[in-house]
Amino acid sequence: MRALLQRVLEAKVVVDAETTGEIQKGILVFLGIGKDDNLENGKKLIDKILKYRLFDDEQGKMGWNISQANGGILLVSQFTLMAQTQKGLRPDFGSAMPPTDAKVLYEQLVEYAQSQFENVQTGIFAADMKVHLVNDGPVTFNLEIE
Repeated sequence: MRALLQRVLEAKVVVDAETTGEIQKGILVFLGIGKDDNLENGKKLIDKILKYRLFDDEQGKMGWNISQANGGILLVSQFTLMAQTQKGLRPDFGSAMPPTDAKVLYEQLVEYAQSQFENVQTGIFAADMKVHLVNDGPVTFNLEIE
């Protein structure tokens, strides 16, 4: 499982001209689910995201997590994060979980994230999403859980 975290000043997801999720200051999380992933490692990743310190504290260092920074999380499914890109000129998505199974796991992870943190917004799984963001920094991290 992979998560690409972007610290943002604002972000939103639009599907068919309708905003499905929107945050101000916080973390935009693109989440890729692999075929061997499960709820247990997904919960570990969500926990790590919630504790990950990528916001400036009083000393101007990345010392605060999302809760301490009073931010929000926008959680967006992104199967393309699972692409194998080492060979050739076309991405190989063989390591991504099949969509039917990935949707179930993604929804379980959204539910878990919302049970752990009050300000979690989402996109729509497998929709043609338009993601708008103002990257803060830019600050971007790639997290993986196996």
